[in-house]
Amino acid sequence: MAKGDERAAEEVLKSLARQLNCLNEDNKSTRKRALETIKKETIDKGLSSVVLQEIFASLLKSLLKCLSDPMERCREIAIHMIGDFIRCVPQPEDSLPYLMPALSQRLGGKEIVEPAEELRLSMLEVISLTVEVCGSRLAPYLDDMVKILQRTIVDPFPDARRESCKCTINFAKTVSEHFHMQAENLIKPLMQTITHQHSRVRVAVIEATGAVIQYGTGKNVDDVLSHFAQRLFDDSPQVRKAVTLVVGDWLLNLRDRYSYFHKLIPLLLSSYHDEIPEIRQITADLWRQVGAQWEKENEDDLKDKMDFLLTSPPLYPSGVERPGLGCRELVVRNLSRLMPAVGRDAGDWLVGTRVKTAQLLGLLMLHAEDHCTQHLQPLLSTLYRACSDPERDVVKPALESARLLGTFVGAEALLKLQLAHVESALSSYPSAPWTPLTVLAAALRGSSAPALRPHLPHITNTLALPEVCQEATQVVYLEQVLECVDALLAVCAGDCSAVSLQLLKVLITVESLATEQEIRDRVEVCMQSLCEAEGVGVACEAYRRHMPALLEWLSVSQHSWTGYSLQRTQLEVLATRAGPVIGEFLPLLLPLLQSCLQPSRDPEMRLHLFTMLSKMLLNATHTLDSQGRFHEHVDVFVCECVLPNLVWQAGRTAAAIRTSALSCMLALLTGGAITKQQLLSFEDRLTPLLVSALEEDSQMCRVLACQSISTLLKLTRPHLQPDTLNKIYPEVLKRVDDSSEEVRVAALKTLGVWLSSLGEDYNSHGYQPHLEFLFQQLLLYLDDTDPKVQENTFEVLKTGSAVHPTLLQKEVEAVRDKQRCPVYCDKLLQHTQSVN
Repeated sequence: MAKGDERAAEEVLKSLARQLNCLNEDNKSTRKRALETIKKETIDKGLSSVVLQEIFASLLKSLLKCLSDPMERCREIAIHMIGDFIRCVPQPEDSLPYLMPALSQRLGGKEIVEPAEELRLSMLEVISLTVEVCGSRLAPYLDDMVKILQRTIVDPFPDARRESCKCTINFAKTVSEHFHMQAENLIKPLMQTITHQHSRVRVAVIEATGAVIQYGTGKNVDDVLSHFAQRLFDDSPQVRKAVTLVVGDWLLNLRDRYSYFHKLIPLLLSSYHDEIPEIRQITADLWRQVGAQWEKENEDDLKDKMDFLLTSPPLYPSGVERPGLGCRELVVRNLSRLMPAVGRDAGDWLVGTRVKTAQLLGLLMLHAEDHCTQHLQPLLSTLYRACSDPERDVVKPALESARLLGTFVGAEALLKLQLAHVESALSSYPSAPWTPLTVLAAALRGSSAPALRPHLPHITNTLALPEVCQEATQVVYLEQVLECVDALLAVCAGDCSAVSLQLLKVLITVESLATEQEIRDRVEVCMQSLCEAEGVGVACEAYRRHMPALLEWLSVSQHSWTGYSLQRTQLEVLATRAGPVIGEFLPLLLPLLQSCLQPSRDPEMRLHLFTMLSKMLLNATHTLDSQGRFHEHVDVFVCECVLPNLVWQAGRTAAAIRTSALSCMLALLTGGAITKQQLLSFEDRLTPLLVSALEEDSQMCRVLACQSISTLLKLTRPHLQPDTLNKIYPEVLKRVDDSSEEVRVAALKTLGVWLSSLGEDYNSHGYQPHLEFLFQQLLLYLDDTDPKVQENTFEVLKTGSAVHPTLLQKEVEAVRDKQRCPVYCDKLLQHTQSVN
């Protein structure tokens, strides 16, 4: 130190002697003025750094003492002066023996000594300045620094926390050779602060944690990973960005990074799907650097792969950049340690975690490529869990991952496991049995026709198994069955013609189970695709090719059918969907129907079958009689299937069966599938049953009986024997007194048909008593209170006037003489006279 500088320093200190004494005064204003004077005579005067060094050495203890001054303003001036001196003097490290203990006492205790948060911040800024200007010379004060940082990192003042984190980073870098001895003590306060409500504080903590781990022993990585993982879901993009940068830096520079690759890789790759493009780009760049560095460090091990594994695998997803060799190898070598954690997180209770996990799984598979085969079982288990998730954001990336399975894994290895899972889905995955089908459908879409071609019979036979396509009725399960069929048809197209029978069985089964129109519409779409695969234009052609096999398939189990049997519904779907084609296979269909419609078989099943047949017979020319050959089988159909079910038996169930059988008989009579000669051949057995049905308790059955008799009379006139006719009308006439208006009107209409059916063989004079009785009874109903009955009765009598006008005129005049129904009687008399 030059003599001039020493003299200048002495003069300044002499001039400040009184002010230094004033610092001990009780009056706070006096202390404040003394400090301001000292600052004015030293810092503000522009003295040389050498002079300031000497002055600082002399003033330091007094200034440090002022840090405990009761007056906040005095403490503020003192800490600012200390900072200014440290910034200006050439050897600030000389102050450390006194400065660091004083600051440690002020900031590093268990309790907050400095009450003013702004002054705590100022002190931290002085410490940061000290770290910056003193550098490694702070190493001896490592304990004091860590004590201070431990306390200030959790300071109530957010800015103090941020400054502490900044100081931690700089200090760790500055004394990197010694920092590891105390680094562990900072982890707990940092993790306590990482969830602070201010995002800038969270960012600072993450960055500070990165430095502490980087320059520490590396043993505390596990203590911070869970906290970092939570910050990946932070609402602040800056926080997520900070996590990405820190984890990327660890993967590149952490001394023990090879031991933590399996824990750090998921954290970094989770940012690959961040909603902020900048974060996605940073992640991609960092990951590329990590892979390139690892590749360089392991160049000898990768030499063969670097020379030969340059081309992308076939079917590699379009629009996706293939990761570098180093990145792929890093994932491959760590995948066995990654999958257990991925599997656990796929079932996490937080939706965000499950979404990130599903996205990460696809990224890992994209890196692993054909090495996925080695981890197929845990991959499938994780995908099943993800695909059963109620959140669409989880299912979507899981389906993309499942598609990658079909791309990278050989079909034989994949299908061996998957088809076994599909078969046992109901027992192995009772809460979500459709998930194996979901994953299978996605995997099939990711595969190729050449790869799947040899396995098509196995796949379709599995899908057609009763335990696969018949046991579950949930809409989502049926949708996934159709997804598998659609995937096969989309990928294999023409190759599916060889397995079209199995696919057709699956489609028939799904439609049989469907309760939603949406499912039926999907079946239609798949059916159209199947037709295109078979090279036919319409579905009827596909049914024509396979109808014998389909009917045989159903006939195998028909002896055990009940009303709840799926096979019965399958038959209905087959018969309905086949349209006119069903008429070509009557010799195969009718024996099946004959067996199922025996009176000894399940009543509910017969009820459903008669309903189906009624609909088909009403449109017989486009169904059962499409080839005009139904008449060849009508005798067997009526006598063996319908008539036995019209025989009266006690009970409501039997009555319902008779009603449905009667409906079927009426449909046959009105549908045009039976000739007059065939009807006359069994009329003697049919008519008594129809007449008997007029006495049924069921209103519908009585109406159907009237309509059936009416249709029978129309079809057979005038060939019925008079004795038969005379047995019919009294029973029908009784129904005119029925409690139901509908039955009464139907009975009257039937009587009208009966009168018009009397042919030449019916001797109106010989059977005059029958006609006389009928006319007399009908005339009574002209007085009925129901206008419909009156009108229909009038029409029936008009028809009767053509049979025996003289007799009717006589009976009408007799009624008119009694002054009953004068209007109708006059009209009838006029009509009979015109006929005569």
